Amino acid sequence: MQTIYKNDFLKRSVETLGQIVDMLAKLPQLRFKDLQGKQTALLIVDMVNGFAREGALKSPKVEALIPEITKLSKMFGELEIYKIAFADCHTEASPEFDAYPAHCTVGTYEGEIVDEIKEIGGYKLIPKNSTNGFHEEEFQKWLKANQQINTFIITGDCTDICIQQFAITLKTWFNMQNMKVRVIVPINAVDTYDLGLHNGDLVNVMALYNMKINGIEIVKGIED
Repeated sequence: MQTIYKNDFLKRSVETLGQIVDMLAKLPQLRFKDLQGKQTALLIVDMVNGFAREGALKSPKVEALIPEITKLSKMFGELEIYKIAFADCHTEASPEFDAYPAHCTVGTYEGEIVDEIKEIGGYKLIPKNSTNGFHEEEFQKWLKANQQINTFIITGDCTDICIQQFAITLKTWFNMQNMKVRVIVPINAVDTYDLGLHNGDLVNVMALYNMKINGIEIVKGIED
């Protein structure tokens, strides 16, 4: 009986995954000209050395995001669009280390934004001690001080953890207040890692789908 259920589950899941991949492939590109500069913010999540360059959680998938996010950061800077960079940064007492290997501790190279993005600058740096940057006091202060922002473009890693948690929390926070905002995730500017059962490609697709059904605007990318 268990084998029959497993086989049926896998068959149906493959069909569903195929439909989700086809749906994502048909999504549009977003154009810079369609954005209201003074009402838009670019959020760069966890593009730190500890996920891109070294350490227990480094990933070539994350490192491969650097050119696209660097391009976006430059273009958004020219348009004088607000930029925030979250940086995973923990003390050695972090309970998060019960779920993940120790990473990005305070004062280490791992906790710093990658050089390519750091050199462009122009962003507000917010260290974060959890997977969900929405809860950081500094972000809450920024959100309160910038109530004109109604479009949030989220980039970085990891799609199924920090990106998904932040995007859905942000969207539902505005929903609670009956406020319409655009929370946008470009597919070519987010990714996640491979590790054991954590199949990066699979969970990336499922996270994108989950965000979409929660009201997040998923686009292929952003072009000028």
